[in-house]
Amino acid sequence: MPGHKVAVIGGDGIGPEVVAEALKVVGAAGVQLDTIEYDLGADRYLRTGEVLPGSVLDELRGADAILLGAVGPPVGSSEVPPGLLERGLLLELRFALDLYVNLRPFNGTPGSIAPEADFVVVRENTEGAYAGEGGLLRKGTPLEIATQGSVNTRHGVERCIRYAFELAESRPRRSLTLVHKTNVLTYAGGLWQRTFDEVAAEHSGVATAYNHVDAACIYFATDARRYDVVVTDNLFGDILTDLAGAVCGGIGLAASANLNPARTGPSLFEPVHGAAHDIAGTGRANPLAAIRSAGMMLDFLGEREAAGRIEKAVLAVAEHTASSGAVLATARIGDAVAERV
Repeated sequence: MPGHKVAVIGGDGIGPEVVAEALKVVGAAGVQLDTIEYDLGADRYLRTGEVLPGSVLDELRGADAILLGAVGPPVGSSEVPPGLLERGLLLELRFALDLYVNLRPFNGTPGSIAPEADFVVVRENTEGAYAGEGGLLRKGTPLEIATQGSVNTRHGVERCIRYAFELAESRPRRSLTLVHKTNVLTYAGGLWQRTFDEVAAEHSGVATAYNHVDAACIYFATDARRYDVVVTDNLFGDILTDLAGAVCGGIGLAASANLNPARTGPSLFEPVHGAAHDIAGTGRANPLAAIRSAGMMLDFLGEREAAGRIEKAVLAVAEHTASSGAVLATARIGDAVAERV
């Protein structure tokens, strides 16, 4: 029986290492994947000058899902222009494949700032400040002007909020918090708040709340238990989820799914961390975020029983290592998860 067709982008630095462990665990869970590897990232750009050729994008459209490790040059490198890979590869995939929901789950681990946390952030993924609206005037002069607009459409905001309400309805606590800055960003924030309130009227079984983003930063660090599902815009979601990773035990456990819920193309799954060239090849990379991302991929592909086993195994290994203080090599962590699966 043919397996799910998965495009694998190992990428740069520790990316290939953590993806290898993720695929190991998927195999241990008994799920068949037909994988196709793609050479994309800083290394490819430095060799060929290419970021995401149109022919490769066309091939990626034919996959059932995409699993990505990490992309980026070493910190401080001047060979890859800032933003080239972020806009030309990561954001281009989000825009081209309409990956309009960025889903990031968080669970606290023993000894972390928020050990009892159990919440999910739904981040709008194709609009906001990352849409690329803006420009420069009189560049390089004392009178230089830079503008960077935030693009928010009713269509984009509503479909993200609807996804968040549906997710909240599926969880035991059935609670959803909107995070924005409506007291200052009155145009964009007003659109988000009005849309949120209108959709909330259709979901009476979901408890709702609102936090300004600065207040949410405080609550993430001091009272993360208050959150079940959080929905927010692109920029706020990017910043808040890095904070959430830090307070819940570290970025090494932070997974993400870039989803096309309409399934008009493949969705993309990746750990939140970067390429970490400084530890590449040393066996010190934590693969749990990549493994958890692969589990989210299986869930989206309909392999829910296997995905559930992977999620439980990841959290068990994370809890064990946090409690014991054990420092395990990359492959050994993958083995530990695979054994539990």
